[in-house]
Amino acid sequence: MLDDLRALVEFARAGSIAAAASRLFRTPSAITRQVQRLEAALGAELLDRSIKPPRLNSLGSRVLEQARDLLQRTETLKSLTSSDAEPHGLLRIGFAHPLAEGTLTGPIRVLTEKYPKIRPRLLSELTSELFNRLLSGELDVAVVLLPVGRSAPPPLLTTIIATDRAAIVQGTAGTVDGDWKSLGRAPWVLNPPGCFLRAYLIDQMSRAGFTPMIAAEIHNIHLQLAFVQSGYGVGLLPASFLARTKSRDAVEVLHPPSFDLQMCVAMVRVAQLGALEKAVGLLEHGFRQLFEAAGTSMPAMKASVGVAVSRRKARRPK
Repeated sequence: MLDDLRALVEFARAGSIAAAASRLFRTPSAITRQVQRLEAALGAELLDRSIKPPRLNSLGSRVLEQARDLLQRTETLKSLTSSDAEPHGLLRIGFAHPLAEGTLTGPIRVLTEKYPKIRPRLLSELTSELFNRLLSGELDVAVVLLPVGRSAPPPLLTTIIATDRAAIVQGTAGTVDGDWKSLGRAPWVLNPPGCFLRAYLIDQMSRAGFTPMIAAEIHNIHLQLAFVQSGYGVGLLPASFLARTKSRDAVEVLHPPSFDLQMCVAMVRVAQLGALEKAVGLLEHGFRQLFEAAGTSMPAMKASVGVAVSRRKARRPK
């Protein structure tokens, strides 16, 4: 029926069957058959054939208006599935809670500046819930933390964009030593259950014979950092976050034995995004640059740790 509607639209635009046939590179008899087929499908006459050449009657004019709208919507649908089209429309982006922090607004701003027809919608959730929303079609892409060597469940696609590691931190005035016994006596500020970083920490402490005393369960890493800096407890935060927020000098990083929690930052998405492909590619590039600029290499962290440890030793009575 779409071709028949297109023939009707061209007939109205050109003013005659012959002119419409010329515009559509068809014969006049073919255009006539298309209009007749459309009339048969709708059960009504659309042309006033009592005059020569025929013209649209009043019902045909109303059908013409709807036909134009339907054809325009069809073209919009086609552009949504075309990777060559300019990105436009709603782009639904999810962030895992440990990654939902202020500096990630930079890549979003670059995206909207380059593609002003894009409307981002952001959501922060647990990684497992982000996967569920991707699989159900409620999200287009998500930025998550994954254990090294892990990927999202199929049929989701996983692209590793950076590596990171978790740092155990306390406020610079803290007195906790960097061993599991001291950390077992300290209050902890952690993500709620369901976070693999928390699960890894608890497993490591359990292997050493200790259990963390949890003083706060918070999904917001900025608030976690504020509690740690105030001396409320010890925290477990991404090293890249500390670097991007320039918080390395505001905390002391502790290194208990055998603790080396590395992780991957990944973009997870559905298989086909059509016109949104370019937008997602630009986001991926922006996030990759953001993590590369953070410089999460451990030597820089150790340098600041050495100073903090020396200060703590100096405070101890002889």
